Amino acid sequence: MSRNLYVNLPVKDLERSVDFFAALGFSFNPMFTDENAAALIINDNTSVMLLAESFFATFTKKAICNAQESTEALLALSMDSRAEVDDFVARAVGAGATEEGEATDHGFMYERGFIDLDGHNWGPFWMDVSQFPAK
Repeated sequence: MSRNLYVNLPVKDLERSVDFFAALGFSFNPMFTDENAAALIINDNTSVMLLAESFFATFTKKAICNAQESTEALLALSMDSRAEVDDFVARAVGAGATEEGEATDHGFMYERGFIDLDGHNWGPFWMDVSQFPAK
């Protein structure tokens, strides 16, 4: 059986976050989208649930991390090419994100990063596994 992955992220302004990710070309599953949550589709088996902070808090007894001050996760997202990585980061910055660090080129892998509107770290990357260094 294939497994699905749902990453849940707290957001301060759900509508603003939906607009941000829509500007990056993502679509949302209307079945799991309402005034409390939006299901951002990564692929057939992976979604990022953008949850209004008050709704997110109903799923945990722990304090919600302030992602503007602390890193709770690094969200690596594969792309089909270096150019797509560059374009994706440019669109993210154009939609209000902050670029994080410098581009890193390992030869077999190229990566960049940005911080979204709520402080979550995204790391779009391209990798050619056929060029991965032998061990």
